[in-house]
Amino acid sequence: MADLNHGDDAAAVNALRSAVMRLSRRLKHQRVDESLSPTEMSVLGTLSRCGSATPGELARKEHVQPPSMTRIVALLESKGLVRLEPHPEDRRQKVVTQTERAEAMLEESRRKRNAFLAGLVEGLDEDEWAKLRAAAPVLEKLAHL
Repeated sequence: MADLNHGDDAAAVNALRSAVMRLSRRLKHQRVDESLSPTEMSVLGTLSRCGSATPGELARKEHVQPPSMTRIVALLESKGLVRLEPHPEDRRQKVVTQTERAEAMLEESRRKRNAFLAGLVEGLDEDEWAKLRAAAPVLEKLAHL
């Protein structure tokens, strides 16, 4: 197993953290709708990937407290990006579903961010691009652990 506290392994972890954070910041600037916070965009992305969910489920997936998610959902609903529907089995709960408008906005955002990344990738040589393609599934796994 790697020694993540010393030497080359620790340096690699530090470099990975730094690079991911810088790239993430640059991608956040490629937004389609400046009126939405990164957290609101993340909630819409989670709904797009995972489907409808209760506010509690969204709070767990987004690692925020339930009262915070209730406020986020209310903001998204007021902007016409989600709708609240009765829970099919528990009348005390609601289910959050994204609207077609939200899906169209997310698709445009993905297109813009993909184009930005594609522009960066053009600056890589073939070996670097091959390594990045191979690393993508590992990075995806890390993002969901």
